[in-house]
Amino acid sequence: MITTYRHAPTQTLDVGGTSFAYRQLGAHTGVPVIFLNHLTGVLDNWDPRIVDGIAARHRVITFDNRGVGASQGRTPDSIAAMARDAIAFIKVMGFHQVDLLGFSLGGMVAQVIAEEEPKLVRRLILAGTGPAGGRGIDKVTSLTIRDTIKGALTFKDPKYYLFFTRTSNGQAAARQFLKRLQERTDNRDTAISLAAFRSQLKAIHAWGLQEPSDLMDIQQPVLVVNGDDDRMVPSSNSADLARRLPDAQLTLYPDAGHGGIFQYHEDFVKKALEFLAP
Repeated sequence: MITTYRHAPTQTLDVGGTSFAYRQLGAHTGVPVIFLNHLTGVLDNWDPRIVDGIAARHRVITFDNRGVGASQGRTPDSIAAMARDAIAFIKVMGFHQVDLLGFSLGGMVAQVIAEEEPKLVRRLILAGTGPAGGRGIDKVTSLTIRDTIKGALTFKDPKYYLFFTRTSNGQAAARQFLKRLQERTDNRDTAISLAAFRSQLKAIHAWGLQEPSDLMDIQQPVLVVNGDDDRMVPSSNSADLARRLPDAQLTLYPDAGHGGIFQYHEDFVKKALEFLAP
């Protein structure tokens, strides 16, 4: 049994003729937790403290979306198509029921999965995300491009600006988080391509312009988490999700941005394990 994400081997799975890259660790019993990644996210962008923490009690599976990282195929330009890919991946893995942890873009995908395949999903964790038509989501493209350019000009990872506040606490958390992402040194994943990045931006933009979905259809328990100062997907969207979902609880971390779950990873893991307990 692999016990740390740093050493989890990258495996591949044929899903309808397309090879998907994934990693798994933790016990092979109970309901598995499927991690759904953020914009530009590949396997190495998951905080190892969160993966290892949840894998201490659950089987955890991370995977690259179609056309992202080491997964083959052409990246879809809609959230609905990404959800269909995730559902297909889960079913080929042989799972009849899963828990979902969706961060940012992954949280949008998780909502569609729960709506389209309600029997497949037991519980959901939605972090740094928002509902279709949520406030400011259609601005993610311009914000991401602007902060990516800013990162290049200042020789910093764009996540310094996109995921964390500009306070001393936020920037210290950013440095620690980015250092953790470099702990794995062997068999690292491939960075997202420009074409895949554009497709994901198009999907998020369209999600932001959609008519809001009736979240009353999502009857599963949901843990909604964010920082209280999210610039990418404004924190008001998390509050909106918690209000509209029938069975939701909300946590907003102070002095934290889009990457609040990474800044407060210890507390988040504790809350997630309590929430996911059988």
